[in-house]
Amino acid sequence: MSVQQRIMVTGAAGLVGRAVCRQLLARGDKVVAIDRLGGASIDDMTVTECDVGNVHRLHALAGGGLSGVIHCGAYSGPMVARDNPVSMVQVNIVGTANMLELARIYGARRFVFCSSTSAYGNTPPAPVKEDVVMAPASLYAASKVASEQLVAAYAQQYGVDGVSLRLSWVYGPHRTTDCMIRTMLTDAMARRPTRVPYGEDFYRQYIYVEDAAAALVAALDAPSLRRRTYNITGDSRLTLGEVAGIVRRVLPSADIELARGPDPLDEMQERFDISAAAADLGYRPRFDIEAGIRAYANWLSNND
Repeated sequence: MSVQQRIMVTGAAGLVGRAVCRQLLARGDKVVAIDRLGGASIDDMTVTECDVGNVHRLHALAGGGLSGVIHCGAYSGPMVARDNPVSMVQVNIVGTANMLELARIYGARRFVFCSSTSAYGNTPPAPVKEDVVMAPASLYAASKVASEQLVAAYAQQYGVDGVSLRLSWVYGPHRTTDCMIRTMLTDAMARRPTRVPYGEDFYRQYIYVEDAAAALVAALDAPSLRRRTYNITGDSRLTLGEVAGIVRRVLPSADIELARGPDPLDEMQERFDISAAAADLGYRPRFDIEAGIRAYANWLSNND
């Protein structure tokens, strides 16, 4: 879009939010970047400290109106806050409600919610389309389902034009929570062996962070939306053993051994269909998994 927009991005210091901010800034948008951990620098912008539960602070920052909201701020996986379920509900569900209210009150043209393919739980046979029944297997996943329903209800009842993007496993620069690809790469760079007691035959669908951010921005920009949810992946479904093979091509010194069996903290998921996002948002991943791993390895080597 050629007209400068004023976009609020939550979770701006995190993995996906940071990449979203960079893409918006690069094209000249005004970004209101917030995160519970303020102070991070993104290009020439500093992220403002603001929790999604701090309603008064949110309103102060939104004053003057918003063109859109990209809501990435949340606990970022089932491995986070496992011992604090009430906090998961407060941050992931109530936080989403707070942001939807902000979009409603300040007239945002579009609300984009960063959901997760975790919301599906174990899936039916492929191809997995957006309209299959959700069966979340963790409170994190349930929080994403609940938030998606809030987005849809705000659209129906209040006219807030919202959409939820179900991102698969995101990897890339600035990821801080558990990441098998990062572990393999950093172990190889440090000449450490990687030994994992599962995963050699376990399938996972990854997406490079720049592609995830580009999908969120595309959802913000789309003139109209034919649905309220979209699958967003890197368009590959590989075993962790196959991922390890790609890491070995990128870093031939990598010493990786995985045992057979599923990840005990992950779901069994068939290939997600991303054709709706391609048709409606123009989304196509720019990074195949080898290109993404090479880019991530290069970043890690320069930011150790």
